[in-house]
Amino acid sequence: MEQGLINIVELDSYAANPGDLSWENFMKMEGCRFTGYLRTPAALTVERAKEADIVLTNKVVMSEEVMSQLPRLKYIGVMATGYNVVDLEAARRRGIIVTNIPAYSTMSVAQMVWAHLLNVTQQVALHDAAVKAGEWERSEDFCFYKASLCELDGKTMGIVGLGNIGMAVARIAKAFGMKVLAYTSKTEVEEGITATRSYERLFSESDVVTLHCPLTPETHHLVNRERLRLMRPTAILINTGRGPLVDEEALCEALREGKLGAACLDVLTQEPPVSLPEAPNLYFTPHLAWGTREARARLLDVAAENIRAFLRGKPRNVVS
Repeated sequence: MEQGLINIVELDSYAANPGDLSWENFMKMEGCRFTGYLRTPAALTVERAKEADIVLTNKVVMSEEVMSQLPRLKYIGVMATGYNVVDLEAARRRGIIVTNIPAYSTMSVAQMVWAHLLNVTQQVALHDAAVKAGEWERSEDFCFYKASLCELDGKTMGIVGLGNIGMAVARIAKAFGMKVLAYTSKTEVEEGITATRSYERLFSESDVVTLHCPLTPETHHLVNRERLRLMRPTAILINTGRGPLVDEEALCEALREGKLGAACLDVLTQEPPVSLPEAPNLYFTPHLAWGTREARARLLDVAAENIRAFLRGKPRNVVS
C-alpha cells in the first residue's frame, strides 16, 4: 500500500451495482485507494478489510469480533437505510463512525408496491401467459378471463408505518380513489388519510395491507395468525419492508384455507431462501423493490458524499 493513502474497501458491491453503474466517484477520491468485492463470505471479511480505513457494506456483518481485528478502521458506510448489520455499540466504543443512506429508494419501493398490487388485481402475468399460450387465438370471444379483476377505486388501503415510503404509497392510493387508513404515531396526517393506533382496526377494515415499518422486537411477526384472522377473505397483504414482519407459516395457512385473498412478498425471513413458502395466490420478487437503476445511482452518490463529508471532518447521515 502506498504511504498515506486512505484505503476504502467495499465488501459486497453486487447488490448496489451489478455492473450497470460506475464506481468512478470512489476510485477518483483524492488521497484514497478503492478496492471492491462483489461478495465477501464471513470467513474473508477480516482478511479483505484488515488494511481498511473505510469499509462499505450492505449485508456483510460488522460485529465487535470483526472490528477488533481491523486496527485502521475509522468509518463504516452502510450501503442501505437499515444498519442492523453493524454492532453500533462496539463501533461507538472504538470511535468508529457509522453512516447509512436514508430515503434513496422511496419512490422505487412505492412503485413495487403498486406493481404487485396491480398484478394481483388485474392478473397481468396470468393473462400474459395465457395469451402467449394461444388461448386468445382459440377464444370464441374478443376477450376472455382467467380470473376476476378488481377495481381499486373506493377500496381501503391500510398502511403500517407512515414514513417516507408509507406516505408515497398513500398519495398514490389517493390518486387511485382509495381510502387510506394508516397505523402511525403521527398526530397530524394529510387530508384523505385516517390515522389509527389500532392494528385490529387496520387489519379488519382494509382491503389491502402494506407494511412500511422498521423491524424491531415489537414488530417481529406483526402479521401473525391473530391478525390474519381479522383480515377480509378477499384482502391482499404486501410486504416490501422486512421479512420477519410476517409469520410466513401463518400466512401460508391463511392463503391455503381461503382466509386471505393474496399476498405479495419482496422480502423473506431468510434471504436467499432455502425453499419458498408455498400457498395459492402467493407472489414473490427477490428483495429488489429498492433496486431500480435510479435508486441505486442515488445510493452510490450519497455513499460517496458521505465519505467526502467524513474526510472533511463533518460526517453526515451518522447513525453511530
